[in-house]
Amino acid sequence: MAMKTPGFASRAPEHRRNADADWDRWPVDAYLDENYRRLHPSDAAVIRHHAGVYRELAPASIARSVECGTGPNLYPLMQAAAASRRIDAVEPGASNIAYLTRQLRYGPDPHWTAFYDLCRALDPALPARLREALARVRVVPGSARTLPDGAYGLASMNFVAESVTEDLGEFAALCRAFVRSVRPGGLLVAAFMENMPSYRIASGLRWPACPVDAETVRDVFAPYTQRLRVTRVPKDPTLPEYGDTGMVLLRAVRRAVAVEPRLSPGGAGTAPRTAT
Repeated sequence: MAMKTPGFASRAPEHRRNADADWDRWPVDAYLDENYRRLHPSDAAVIRHHAGVYRELAPASIARSVECGTGPNLYPLMQAAAASRRIDAVEPGASNIAYLTRQLRYGPDPHWTAFYDLCRALDPALPARLREALARVRVVPGSARTLPDGAYGLASMNFVAESVTEDLGEFAALCRAFVRSVRPGGLLVAAFMENMPSYRIASGLRWPACPVDAETVRDVFAPYTQRLRVTRVPKDPTLPEYGDTGMVLLRAVRRAVAVEPRLSPGGAGTAPRTAT
């Protein structure tokens, strides 16, 4: 459901924005029950995609990487552990921060072992033990909006920007903040739910989401990145019915200078121009 509104203008005010939801009340246990107590085919698809990025990097070649909006999902943190000497898990929600802190302090829940086994099978440079991989992680309270510009060599974001707002303009702004978190030439890897409307976890609160597809993601990232690759993954029938149609996966490199599309005089096609 690509939205082609020039400039990705915000939708009507009745659409819920990120600040309208109480992220401190995120239902960690119910979310894990529905999505991560076992390794789903969709998880395996994301892990394989991201492993293709990490395998290209020399061990410990990234001084600092960031996981933007970590939530309670540990496998993106696992995957960064071979290339990254330090991994910042940036997360705004109190319940998610508490879960991450417990996992790092006392050791990961047993169900994460299957995820790590796949991660390590795809990237043998990862440490032998999951707990050793997670020792590189630091929990950092914050969000995409608080990420320092150009501080990281690699940034990862999984099921965040499209799952925290109903406003397409805010989705685009969060994606731009994600891009800016890496230095020019820095690596970006991400996963998005495709066409997912606002949703509930179990029978709890309704959380805001912004339906996007591969074209939307490409349009948002193209002006700010190069070597952009966007891949669609079909819907996973083993997951709960959230109304999505699958996933969109991304890898890219931040441009040194952003470019923005400009309509040609005839109104068809675009010509790039340097962003100001």
